[in-house]
Amino acid sequence: MEKGQSEIRQPKVWEALIPVIFLVAILSFSIIKYEASPHIPLIIASIVAALMALRVGLKWGDIEKGIIDTISMSMQAIIILMIIGTVIGAWILSGTVPAMIYYGLKILSPGIFLVATLIISSIVSLATGSSWTTAGTVGIALIGVGQGLGIPLPMVAGAVVSGAYFGDKMSPLSDTTNLAPAMAGATLFDHVRHMIFTTGPSYLIAMVVYAILGSRFAGRELDVAQINKILEALGQQFNISIWLLIPPIVVIIMVVKKVPAIPGLLSGTVLGAIFALIFQGKGFGDILSVLNDGYVSETGFQIVDDLLTRGGMQSMMYTVSLILCAMTFGGIMEKAGFLEKLAQMLLSASDSVGALVSATIFSSIFTNIVAGDQYLSIVIPGRMFKSAFEKKGLAPKNLSRCLEDAGTLTSPLIPWNTCGAFMMGALGVHPFAYLPFAVLNYVNPLVSMFYGFTGITMEKIKPEQANTVKA
Repeated sequence: MEKGQSEIRQPKVWEALIPVIFLVAILSFSIIKYEASPHIPLIIASIVAALMALRVGLKWGDIEKGIIDTISMSMQAIIILMIIGTVIGAWILSGTVPAMIYYGLKILSPGIFLVATLIISSIVSLATGSSWTTAGTVGIALIGVGQGLGIPLPMVAGAVVSGAYFGDKMSPLSDTTNLAPAMAGATLFDHVRHMIFTTGPSYLIAMVVYAILGSRFAGRELDVAQINKILEALGQQFNISIWLLIPPIVVIIMVVKKVPAIPGLLSGTVLGAIFALIFQGKGFGDILSVLNDGYVSETGFQIVDDLLTRGGMQSMMYTVSLILCAMTFGGIMEKAGFLEKLAQMLLSASDSVGALVSATIFSSIFTNIVAGDQYLSIVIPGRMFKSAFEKKGLAPKNLSRCLEDAGTLTSPLIPWNTCGAFMMGALGVHPFAYLPFAVLNYVNPLVSMFYGFTGITMEKIKPEQANTVKA
């Protein structure tokens, strides 16, 4: 160590806790009292975290590197977010989203709508492995159909999010489904099969809840006049055709065929632009404007105008800036060792299998809240609890399942998390509004903890695997 260079030491628990306590306090105060955006509170909390990082011996260059490295982890997500903004704009301009709403209103009824929304979102996300693609395409159309049928939007958004994250968790095409077993030392398909035990019952519970909620609307007399007015407004503004459903079908097929997300989604934007030229007679200037600034609906019918005035790359800049602010705080917390210290504190209290599973679940949720990133909520607890699961003689797939039960599924429930910020931008509903209705997302972690305390499906390391795990 060079003369004059301060020594970097392990943080104390109270040093790691101060930024977290401050973050929770300033976010709560700012959002509840002033209904402020979380951006500036996150930056202020980042300043506090940076001061504590300096206290444990980090130089500003180290802190800055931690911020940049963490932001780099989210760059693919940011690029995808911006592209989906253009997809939404192009698909509205082309008439694709209006066509999905038009045919949805003709087919779906209020009583079955929430269950149908869960199933449709699940199928698309399972096929694509992407909750973002699901929410940014069929999710928007389902929001429109729900609004037309008189279903409260938070309920619709909750069902969309539950279905979208079912596939994000269970599809072998999903990045988190591959990341979790990589962190825990499990194989991909062992991991997917093991998740059925927690996800299956959680999904059935969600379906029952949506059926009960939907039954409240089953006997309601449909406002046929309003639905007809929506259909008429859509028909007057767009040339509706079944051919307009081709772009989402093509994107889903491309993702299933393992075309990378960015070129796959860009193809959706290009198709939308081409269909806008062919079916709606739009000019190149109209397309450029909508891809950047979004579509502005001017039917004079507020429901339709509110629904279709959205999209464009610029519409995602609020979310992008929120992600950057959250990643700044998370990067400092990670670089200074604060997250690791807090995870160790939880680990020290985990004597039983149930306590270990609960500690893993809460660590993933905590990381989602503090670090603001779904990937960190899998990587950090996965790294911290791997040896603890091995010492308990538990197979690695138990850990990988816990990481997804909590890390993947709770990420869209937090407004400043990358996933929560995206869902808010795409669906137009605040995460705190749809949280009570995103049934799968909060039931699944509870089921996982129940299994931990009862020992159900908590498989032990097989003798032939022991040497492999130790290696």
